[in-house]
Amino acid sequence: MLQRSTTDNVRTPPDVIWQARRAWILFLAASAILIAAALVGAELYGRRSAIEGLETQARTDANLKVALLTAVLERPRALPLLLSEDQQVLDALSSAKSDTTDLLNRKLERLVTGTQAAVLYVIGPDGIAVSSSNWREPISFVGNDYAFRDYFRRAMEQGTAEHFALGSVSKRPGLYISRRVGSAAAPLGVVVVKMEFNRLENDWRDASRPVYVTDNHGVVLITSIPSWRFMTTGPVPRQDLASIRSSLQFGDAPLAELPIMHPSTISPDASIVSAVLPGGGEAQYLRFFAAVPTTPWRLEYLVPTEMPVASAVRELRLLALAFLLPIFAIAAFLLRRRQVSVMRIASERAMREELERRVVARTDELSRARDRLQAEISDHRDTEAKLQIVQQELVQANRLAILGQVAAGVAHEINQPVATIRAYADNARVFLQRKEPNPAEENLGAIAQLTERIGTITEELKAFARKGRTAAEPVELSSIIEGAVVLLKSRFAGQLNALDIQMPPPGLFVMGNRIRLEQILINLFQNALEALEGRDDAKVEISVAETPEQVAIAVSDNGPGIPPAILDTLFTPFHTSKEKGLGLGLVISKDIVADYGGRIDVTSSAKGTCFTVHLMRAKA
Repeated sequence: MLQRSTTDNVRTPPDVIWQARRAWILFLAASAILIAAALVGAELYGRRSAIEGLETQARTDANLKVALLTAVLERPRALPLLLSEDQQVLDALSSAKSDTTDLLNRKLERLVTGTQAAVLYVIGPDGIAVSSSNWREPISFVGNDYAFRDYFRRAMEQGTAEHFALGSVSKRPGLYISRRVGSAAAPLGVVVVKMEFNRLENDWRDASRPVYVTDNHGVVLITSIPSWRFMTTGPVPRQDLASIRSSLQFGDAPLAELPIMHPSTISPDASIVSAVLPGGGEAQYLRFFAAVPTTPWRLEYLVPTEMPVASAVRELRLLALAFLLPIFAIAAFLLRRRQVSVMRIASERAMREELERRVVARTDELSRARDRLQAEISDHRDTEAKLQIVQQELVQANRLAILGQVAAGVAHEINQPVATIRAYADNARVFLQRKEPNPAEENLGAIAQLTERIGTITEELKAFARKGRTAAEPVELSSIIEGAVVLLKSRFAGQLNALDIQMPPPGLFVMGNRIRLEQILINLFQNALEALEGRDDAKVEISVAETPEQVAIAVSDNGPGIPPAILDTLFTPFHTSKEKGLGLGLVISKDIVADYGGRIDVTSSAKGTCFTVHLMRAKA
């Protein structure tokens, strides 16, 4: 034990501690630099790999969307070609008869119903529509002048044309595909089919991944975000802008630029941009371009990059940490192991130098401890002798206190029977003076019974002082109440009218001893009547409530109540508010009730006080 304690208390030399600290500082600095470099590298690589993955995915998605758009465009292109050689179209354009026009209207109506075209109509050489599939509708194209439309002029000159514009009548955007009827030298008119892209835009609609198609001027024609329609990807040249405005191609649209900023090219067909989508803030997107075959259009596809990039960076950072941390942990373990070995050698060297001095100091300390221990043993012996004397004195004082408690209890409990004996004796003397022996004998018999009662009370109080307990037996509750009232007649003659007793039903038994239970009720009745002395409206109510297990006897008065200071010490021996009281009545009553498994509750206010005695009900 001595050698172990000496080893534990030896300090490591300061130069060894400083070298260990310097090694740890260098190790932590190097670890921090490597971790920071690994995290930065993981971020750069993760961002690049995430962008490459998004670009590959965007290219696949964009090609699928382009293929779908191409399929949608190809379906209606055959209609103008077929109708330009249709005999009914030729008849309607070469003849002004209404019946040929009606037949053509109905035919165009049937063709639109069976295809996905928005409207089919035939324009005469003067630019006036002569027949239309919507001839029944209020916005019928029949009779409208379309000579100013680019698709009409180019079809008359070149034979065919395609033009995306806002409808001058319907105000709905769409692609107009037109074809000349007749030869270039003698044109009869133009057949036009309008293709709208509502269904396609609904299929594309995804708030997080916008898709839009632009023309050769950068104007958005088809889009999954309706508010972006007829916006531009950049400034439109002035001469092109004048041509667009004069032809009413896009109506009165302002042709504002899209909310796409800060493009950063990463490949010929992709770039990183910042965009503001409707209802959201600015975010980063990968913008991918794809040409639409057979048209001068270009499809642009925006893919959000923030979450995929953040996820890839997070995964690579975790992977880098998972790789580096075990290495650093092993290195820290080896460094710590080397330092422990160095410190142990230094400590053992210092221990050998310190050991002899410690042994001398420890021996001297043990000698002083032995002297102190001998002195403490002597003090403990003196204290133990004094303690035995004090204990003997306390035992004697306790015996005297118990004897005083028994004497005070006897005086308190037999006071009421003695007063009753005095009253019966006075009455017997009066009856003897009147020469009425029978009443005198009855009073003397009552005196004998009360004398026996005093003996019983004395025995009970002795048992109480010894903390004994009289065996419980079934006692009828009504006889207990009647016995208590009889013993109060001499003390409270003329005041018992204040008692309002609701007698319990016959045959209601409780567990206890009749004499002891009567003494409880005598104390409670007496306290209530004394509290009401001098009051004209004095009233003491005694009621009984029963349950299958217990019987509750409530004694309530309409007196001034018990002050809170006295209520807290109500069941403390020798605490009383009465001038001549001993403060034992309620204490004895509480102990008697507790002996028979019951309890006493008390409530008090300015309107009066109520004591409730709970007793165990006797089993039938």
